[in-house]
Amino acid sequence: MDYVSALLPPVVMAAFFTALVVTIVKSQGGPNKAKEDAAVDAALARTEAGRQTDGPTP
Repeated sequence: MDYVSALLPPVVMAAFFTALVVTIVKSQGGPNKAKEDAAVDAALARTEAGRQTDGPTP
């Protein structure tokens, strides 16, 4: 019975991790994808604009 108690926690953790990955993959895209992409693009544009106005870094 020691092997069951030794293997149970890693198996349970692997199952929860797999479920988490599946949930993340399924939530990608969908109706909010364009809104999320626009938010990321806006943040990147602000960062890039800030770098260009600061000038070259020595």
